[in-house]
Amino acid sequence: MSEQPVRVLACGDVEGRLTALFTRVQTIQKKTGPFDLLLCVGEFFGTTPEAEAEWQQYKTGAKKAPVHTYILGAATQQTAKSFPSADGCELADNITYLGRRGVFTGVSGLQIAYVSGREALQEPAPAHCFTPKDLSALVEPLTGGSKFRGVDVLLTSQWPRGVWQYGNPPEVNTKFCGSDSVANLADHLKPRYHFAALEGAHYERLPYRNHVILQENAQHVSRFIALAAVSNPAKKKYLYAFSIVPMKTMDQSDLVKQPQDVTENPYRRSKDKLKTGFSTTEQEPASQFFFDLSQKQGAGFRGRGRKRHSDEDGRGREPPPRDGEGRPDAQNKLPRRPPQPTGPCWFCLASPQVEKHLVISIGTHCYLALAKGSLTPQHMLILPIGHYQSVVELSPEVLQEMDKYKSALKSFYKSRGERCVLFERNYRSQHLQLQVVPVPLARCTTEDIKEAFMVQAQEQQMEMMEIPEHTDLKQIAPPGTPYFYVELDSGEKLYYRIQKHFPLQFGREVLASEALLNIPTRADWRECKQSREEEEDSCKQLRDDFQPYDFAWED
Repeated sequence: MSEQPVRVLACGDVEGRLTALFTRVQTIQKKTGPFDLLLCVGEFFGTTPEAEAEWQQYKTGAKKAPVHTYILGAATQQTAKSFPSADGCELADNITYLGRRGVFTGVSGLQIAYVSGREALQEPAPAHCFTPKDLSALVEPLTGGSKFRGVDVLLTSQWPRGVWQYGNPPEVNTKFCGSDSVANLADHLKPRYHFAALEGAHYERLPYRNHVILQENAQHVSRFIALAAVSNPAKKKYLYAFSIVPMKTMDQSDLVKQPQDVTENPYRRSKDKLKTGFSTTEQEPASQFFFDLSQKQGAGFRGRGRKRHSDEDGRGREPPPRDGEGRPDAQNKLPRRPPQPTGPCWFCLASPQVEKHLVISIGTHCYLALAKGSLTPQHMLILPIGHYQSVVELSPEVLQEMDKYKSALKSFYKSRGERCVLFERNYRSQHLQLQVVPVPLARCTTEDIKEAFMVQAQEQQMEMMEIPEHTDLKQIAPPGTPYFYVELDSGEKLYYRIQKHFPLQFGREVLASEALLNIPTRADWRECKQSREEEEDSCKQLRDDFQPYDFAWED
């Protein structure tokens, strides 16, 4: 098939400023050549006498639009009178109203889906609003066939709510911006370009993918672009020019190419947990790691700088505020209790099995500890206080604090002339342990570390994948998936979906290899054990060194 690109201009709210818009379009066409289409989203007509007089010049033929112009319907009650019916029609020479909702397919094969107006908040819906029935009538015929891949362009006046998730933030109040129904529409139709307006802002979101990588076949990316009003005083962008080859004439390999800055789909709902049939009951001996809360706290440990009271269930929580009769104060409810293990766990901070002398810092949701049999003297672990098996199962507040610990450790290691490597093995483990290992800058580059992981994985018939930037690990590895994950100081991330067998010491073996730390005899933690006294001395020194970077520290 021939692949002839269509040259398109998209515009935000015109609000009756037709002469200003078309003058600008003529200027652009003189510089860059003619465009095939002008697509206008948002409010096209104005409500002032000046706007009405301007429109009459085009309506009567005194003036003519310089390019085929397609517009959406009214977005307010005041402008609804400018549209003779809900059906599409030509309003003036070269100016066409698309209609309430539908699909317009040009001679080139370019497919443009559109919905006019705002989401109806009541029944019956006003003339300038769309209803769920309108969206169903648009979506079902398009997506019903097995060959549906998406549409080339989607035009809506309202923004899709949440489009900024995983992407760059817009300069609007996201609390009140957008429509859930439009978001759902965009999720179903998978437009290559989606244009919207009404918010008086220009926003070009990073492109997002329409598939789950490593789980679904690659699909094209989508781009959301919001445009400002014509001739706005702040000179925000209101015109967007692009060339597009219709999807139906493209080779699949060209269509699904992924740009460098692609992100996860902002509308994708969380799926049910995958049942992998993978058993994690067989675990590595937990004694590699730590802690014994039954021992009396050593004098050297400072934690968060405030005393953690022990209550009757021995979980180390501060007692809740009480009223005058000793009942819990209803105004001071305890925060939600973190997940608890069904049996003994070596890593839950409240567990009697924890070797507490190895704890370096305690936050609200996470804590930091020296790894038992550490690879280097500053090899630490970040662990959730509650019982979570892997990073992909963490609640948002726990994940946020874990990121704070990552940032603090990166700064700490940087001050010592080191870069840090983080890795997690969600296999034969019951409780998440995020390992953080420093590597001297003089020893090797980040690229050397990346190559060592990739090469050694390949030598063991494991295909380690690089996770694209802006990708959420949860999209790749749903809860229950066994995996090995590496995060480099550059932000690059490596991932291996564990199939059957996996070497438990793989992360340590790579870092201990001659190419990196060159301490191969320390690859197995059991060969690196210290006495209790040596561990206490090491931890005391590490707490003192880390304290300036410890956000959990309180005077």
